[in-house]
Amino acid sequence: MENMRCAEHPDVETNLRCGKCDKPICPKCMVETPVGARCPECARINKLPTFQVSNKQILVSSGVGLLIAVAYGFLWGMLSLFANFIFLNLLLGAGAGFLISEGMSRVINRKRGTKLAVIASILVVVSGFASIFTPIGMIYSSSPLFIILDILAVGIGIYVAVNRLR
Repeated sequence: MENMRCAEHPDVETNLRCGKCDKPICPKCMVETPVGARCPECARINKLPTFQVSNKQILVSSGVGLLIAVAYGFLWGMLSLFANFIFLNLLLGAGAGFLISEGMSRVINRKRGTKLAVIASILVVVSGFASIFTPIGMIYSSSPLFIILDILAVGIGIYVAVNRLR
């Protein structure tokens, strides 16, 4: 049995071969996979298509998310005045996170990823500001207790959005 030379490192003798393409590989090049030793080309692991988001998809998704965030923010501000139930604001914050992340995901065929989660988090904050700066929301948010609840609601919305898009 003659010694082979590594395809990547010709000065290294080896007896190893890639389990898929049968190319000679040295221990430095070898990638251990569940089905055995592979060369770097055969062992290349691609991301799942669900997590491969192009820049165009991020732009489209962000635009849709912004529309949802502003519209929901104004609705959030209106509902805050008419509903005296204090913890409704927390539910509205979670709703903002859900609707923004769901809208962003659906428009790009249910894609997910860290970039989308960060953008959705920012848009939940935008939605929270939109709810405060409606004419009705300005009256509602004048109390320190309600400001704290608004911040907590935005935090809950961010949590929901990130968990849906991560």
